[in-house]
Amino acid sequence: MKTKERIIQFGEGGFLRGFVDYFFQKLNDKGLFEGSVVVVQPIKTGMCDMLKEQNCEYNLFLRGVDNGKVVDEHTHIDIISRCINPYKEYESYLDLAKNPDFRFIVSNTTEAGIVYEDDNKLTDSPANSFPAKLTALLYERFKERLSGFIILSCELIDHNGDELLKCCKQYAHRWELGEEFVKWLERENSFCSTLVDRIVTGFPGDEHKALEERIGQKDNMMDTAEIFHLWVIQGDHEDELPLQRAGFNVVWTDNVDPYKKRKVRILNGAHTSMVLAARMYGLETVGECMKDEKVVSILRKSVFEEIIPAIGDTEDNRNFGNAVFERFANPFIRHQLLSIALNSVSKFRARVLPTILEFKEQTGRYPNILSFSLAALIAFYKTDEANDSEEIIEFMKEASVADILKRADYWGEDISFLYDIVNTWFEKIEKDGVAACYDELLK
Repeated sequence: MKTKERIIQFGEGGFLRGFVDYFFQKLNDKGLFEGSVVVVQPIKTGMCDMLKEQNCEYNLFLRGVDNGKVVDEHTHIDIISRCINPYKEYESYLDLAKNPDFRFIVSNTTEAGIVYEDDNKLTDSPANSFPAKLTALLYERFKERLSGFIILSCELIDHNGDELLKCCKQYAHRWELGEEFVKWLERENSFCSTLVDRIVTGFPGDEHKALEERIGQKDNMMDTAEIFHLWVIQGDHEDELPLQRAGFNVVWTDNVDPYKKRKVRILNGAHTSMVLAARMYGLETVGECMKDEKVVSILRKSVFEEIIPAIGDTEDNRNFGNAVFERFANPFIRHQLLSIALNSVSKFRARVLPTILEFKEQTGRYPNILSFSLAALIAFYKTDEANDSEEIIEFMKEASVADILKRADYWGEDISFLYDIVNTWFEKIEKDGVAACYDELLK
């Protein structure tokens, strides 16, 4: 399927190919949208050439558990019409701006992608940063007197659309492109902040040959992901991009923040609060955790009796919590606990600590399981398996619980007020082990 080109996509990695390209493919297949995708390689080294070798086609496998049933879905993706490497084909890249059929821009250039770099110039071919490349393209569009774009930023940073617009305006001023262009940027373009949620496991590695045999074709760009998906988009462009009509779990909203909070606190918070104790308990993967009766019971108590009550005990939040358990139990994903344990201090600060504080504010007491998880974090960092910055590892290994809790630079504030409950659990972990702590938590 190669139809009229309507979407410019910055990024050719596994995530966009397992998320938005799947949506665009299905929209076309259902006759709800007619348009193909042009992929732009956002950095110098990428996979454009590999995509081109396969006529920009690949196979996607979505696998997981949905409402208690195992799902294993295969889709042949041929929605991408071509792939442009602006480092080799800069004029072809700028020519995209001159095609009035283009209406959408999608991007996922990693968390570090939306950044303003002061030394980028309009005359660079191309500029280094993604916002600078985009500004150059938008300026060409402006000069052609064409309408703007609906821009869907999928980078994992807060208010990604707002931040992208801010960077583009900085380049417009830096490059002296004129106030009319700045006004056009704001008036004619919708920079939509979005929240994306799907675990994309990427190239299947050990399963590659078996999956090739299953579909009867070679594919070096094969992609895999879980079946669950959620895309929360600021604004409402359902009339032009009928994602809800196609049956997808897409939310158009004027505020992405509550959905971000739900994901970070329930999904990410459950991960972060579970894995370190589970690792010291002797488990290696999330799948093993979900098969262990004690770990699952404690996780369920923490999600439904501590996390969700703190952020709002609503039906939507409970449904999301139930979906998390199906996602964690996905038999097709082997998610290593040590992989999730990377940089646990900063993760705990963002994902778990706010819930502890809000729970205390609402109930007058600290949540027992989440407080235990902080003690487990401290105990884990005294092992040789911790993976964080050299300074944090060195300090945490030797420091007392009291000194660790005082580190406002780690936690955002001095959290010595947690000393009694955290130190009690820490001493029990050290004296009796994690299994005994699990028994105590389940009483």
